[in-house]
Amino acid sequence: MVAILGGGAGPSPHVEKEDKAMEVGKSPPRQGAPPPEVAAGASPPDVATGEEVHWEGLEETDEFRQLVRARWRFVAPATVFFLVYYFALPLSNGLFPSVMRTEIIGHINLAYVFAVSEFVMAWVLAYFYIRLATRVFDPLAEKVRQRASRGR
Repeated sequence: MVAILGGGAGPSPHVEKEDKAMEVGKSPPRQGAPPPEVAAGASPPDVATGEEVHWEGLEETDEFRQLVRARWRFVAPATVFFLVYYFALPLSNGLFPSVMRTEIIGHINLAYVFAVSEFVMAWVLAYFYIRLATRVFDPLAEKVRQRASRGR
């Protein structure tokens, strides 16, 4: 099937390849096999550095465990805080409707202010995560990558 993209009488210089639509009931074409060294279980070489990278067993190294612990020390409390803060709005609206209807500025009540504060809270949490990631997680991840390039 040839598609003519230009208008007018005559063939257009923009011609697409013939499309092969997949027929109903037919399986998609098979992809080629991976290179023999990858199929045999060897890790592929690191393309950026041209070195062999050894990822197997890294989860047992001190560097990797340190990285995972550091991330969990932030992520677990931040997740608990986020969930408590997030569900405080509907719970407060249901349990204390008269308090949440209290007008703060004009006809803007406490429920609206609280709802907007959830957006602010999400951005603040993201800021703290990024700051911690650049100061703590990234250097630890670099140590893990260096260990992987050296081998176990």
